[in-house]
Amino acid sequence: MRPTIFLFSLLIFLEISGGLRTIQPPASDPCDPRTLTPPQFLRSDQLTVLINGYSESRLHLLASIAAAYSSIPFVAAVLIIWGNPSTPIETLTNLTNSYYTAAPITVLRQSTSSLNSRFLPRQQIATRAVAICDDDVEIDSKSVEFAFKIWNSRPDNLIGFFSRSHDLDLEKKTWIYTVHPDKYSIVLTKFMIMNTDYLYKYSCEGGEAMAKARALVEEMVNCEDILMNFVAAKESGSGPVLVEGRRVRDRGDARNDDGEVKGVGLSSRRREHRKRRGECIREFHRVLGRMPLLYSYGKVVSSVGEQGLCEKGGKLVFCDELV
Repeated sequence: MRPTIFLFSLLIFLEISGGLRTIQPPASDPCDPRTLTPPQFLRSDQLTVLINGYSESRLHLLASIAAAYSSIPFVAAVLIIWGNPSTPIETLTNLTNSYYTAAPITVLRQSTSSLNSRFLPRQQIATRAVAICDDDVEIDSKSVEFAFKIWNSRPDNLIGFFSRSHDLDLEKKTWIYTVHPDKYSIVLTKFMIMNTDYLYKYSCEGGEAMAKARALVEEMVNCEDILMNFVAAKESGSGPVLVEGRRVRDRGDARNDDGEVKGVGLSSRRREHRKRRGECIREFHRVLGRMPLLYSYGKVVSSVGEQGLCEKGGKLVFCDELV
């Protein structure tokens, strides 16, 4: 990985609950284990949330989402990975001024727009699990809690609410990126919970092959989530886990009428999105020398429920809804 990926221009630490606001210097090398919390001191009963941010037009939404995650009792900290170097420092300083939060919110202003930055090890992380999420996805606390419980039972797997798949085009004899109705092999960083150790494996290990894969992420301005799925599948020997969400809203989805957040993210600027991600899969396979992605089937739900249909107000609804 190129050294510029590891450079921070500023770290702004906002601890709203205590009214304290300080500026701390960044770690010189995130891959230096001495700058990180020792594994034996990482907490398994709490979660650190890492939100990727880039567009200033989303700042109001980002502030609201960060505050919501911060208020969840088992969230230890919220880190905002700000990837737009041109954003004025004052804009980020005022990011959370209007919100009272429980867990501290830290804004990490990156010196580059590299998508690899969202997977850097961080000295502020003191938990065994991290949630990687986008700044335009809203997930209710109960769903986050459920996903975290599933991760605790499957700590080597990626846990997520949004899934995709790789596949082999037999006619063209090439890997493609797609969606299957009955199986999946990739969960997206719209919201993903994973082992903190995978940050180090993604950013600091893998030698020349992983360096080439990370360089591809730089070139494509895309596919960092696919590469992380490669890393996790190789380590776990199994596919990711898709979980049910109660109230999950993806404001970046083209089917939303919320025009203010559509098409303003880094990777969303590119056309032929699915085609480009297929290229990533092929190149990752080539430079890493193997295809570790494995299929998973089904979704983990919080409750099986009645499942039957009953009539209510002239409409058929799940019988549980009558209660």
